Amino acid sequence: MGKASRAKKERSRDRMGEWTAGRAAVTASGMRAETLRHLPRNPWVRTMVSSNINNVLSEMYQVLLNSDAPHGAEWEQACSLILGKLGMRPPWPAGPDAAADWQLAQDLNVLRSAELMVISPSAHASVMAAAATLEPGDITTLSRDRDVVTPKGLLVLPEPVVCVNRTGSLSDTAAFGWQFITQHQMLPTATYEGVRISTFMDRDGPVQPDEWRAAVTQARASGHPLPRLVPDGMYGMRGDAAVTAADDGSTEWLTEQHKQLQTALTQASAWRAEPVADIGEWAGGRVEDPDDDFACRYMFAFWRLVAQGVTTTQPTSSPPTGPRTTGIPRDPDVRVVHLAQQIPAQRSKDAAEEKQIRTYHHRWPVRMHKVRQWYPSAQEHRLIWRGPYIKGPAEAPLMLGEKVYVADH
Repeated sequence: MGKASRAKKERSRDRMGEWTAGRAAVTASGMRAETLRHLPRNPWVRTMVSSNINNVLSEMYQVLLNSDAPHGAEWEQACSLILGKLGMRPPWPAGPDAAADWQLAQDLNVLRSAELMVISPSAHASVMAAAATLEPGDITTLSRDRDVVTPKGLLVLPEPVVCVNRTGSLSDTAAFGWQFITQHQMLPTATYEGVRISTFMDRDGPVQPDEWRAAVTQARASGHPLPRLVPDGMYGMRGDAAVTAADDGSTEWLTEQHKQLQTALTQASAWRAEPVADIGEWAGGRVEDPDDDFACRYMFAFWRLVAQGVTTTQPTSSPPTGPRTTGIPRDPDVRVVHLAQQIPAQRSKDAAEEKQIRTYHHRWPVRMHKVRQWYPSAQEHRLIWRGPYIKGPAEAPLMLGEKVYVADH
């Protein structure tokens, strides 16, 4: 999850002033405002989103045809697993164009009304490290009421994250949006509290193949330029702590089921596979995402680190980036997410020496794990989940396996 060159870049930004909260807030506000000018009724974006939805639904349908799903119900079940999980209510749309219109309406809703956040490079590095420790089953422990910082948010990253999906395609994710939803599932019919995640690519990001540059040029020439934040994917997460601490072994079983489904979907999408493109001189590294779950792991880690005090959030006023546009409200304060200076798991070196306890020279992400927590009021131990979180001295570099993330404040 990253290279040393990326860590050095993040460290120099914090030290040399290349990244500042104020500048990041202004940039994020400008990206959102430009996107809101060019995204509504944009035929180029609609075509891209429709094509993506068509591929996803078709591949899920093919997998279900070769499963033990009830005969004749495969298409409805595919729509339920994809669209219902995202918060769409049945009856399902007639085709991918209608589904694309629905998705774009949801993305616009987030862009217009979500709380805008930016994350510092050091906090982003910690989230990336924590996300790398997660398995698909871990995110089923999400409680949106306990873990999620706000019901509707838009998080702009300090730099795009380049992801390689199961077909070898690259996307440079620049922002994540989320909002609370009700998931609609079938077999059996049920509804669940959930969270929908929207990912946005950077139009001007590091992934610039010839076809993309041509599309950007043609869209601009047609009078419908692509927005700065281009809607990419959508993901639905259950937010009702579907797996509780008492469900011993459930996360492992769910992880295995998720991986089996993703393997089948990879086989169904083999016709779209292509060699991984060369994106030039960018040194930020790539995230391999064959199981299509990076967005969920990143956001789960982000929410958990915020909820557990590993990060701090504070508002910063972002000045208007241009004249007021009809129908688009002026940008509110932007919330900045930093690494916390001190958390219980991060004692300073001086404090450690005073208490004569062991000191560490690195920080590292601790995986999600179960612990037996004593509850005096009930006079019993109960299994609860902890993590992911970052452990070690606040001023120390962040380490993940053989890779070290240098994260300064």
